[in-house]
Amino acid sequence: MLIGSDGEKLGKVPLSQAIESAKASSLDLVQVSPSDADLVVCKLLDYGKHLFDKKKSISSSKVKIKRNTTKEIKFRPTTDTGDYNIKLKKIKSFILDGDKTKISVRFRGREILNSDMGLNLLSKLKDELSDISQVDQEPSLEGRQLLMVLSPLKKK
Repeated sequence: MLIGSDGEKLGKVPLSQAIESAKASSLDLVQVSPSDADLVVCKLLDYGKHLFDKKKSISSSKVKIKRNTTKEIKFRPTTDTGDYNIKLKKIKSFILDGDKTKISVRFRGREILNSDMGLNLLSKLKDELSDISQVDQEPSLEGRQLLMVLSPLKKK
């Protein structure tokens, strides 16, 4: 059984005639049915184009999943306004890209006695980023650092 390039059935045709029609139309003769079938079905098609289309459809059907990554920005309790603003812009870019952001305030030496400075810094960040982010983990003291995790707002 021979099937034409446009899908029309040409009927039962001898192998030599099928090969001749494939050469005449500059297409490939491809066996579609299994070789042990009673009626062997062949199709005239451009096999290279067929493989290209198949590969393209497989790659387009794969859903591109963005993995949630966690970015980290480190502050000190005495971070000045210039550095604060630069890090704030970076945090905004992380959140707008869809990444979770872990913000840590590191204390050295006796700075740990004034941990309220770090809490004030994190609450200021939380207020400034409230329109684009939500708090996943409230500020918590772990060892010598305060940690807070922000994530992008969920789209409705």
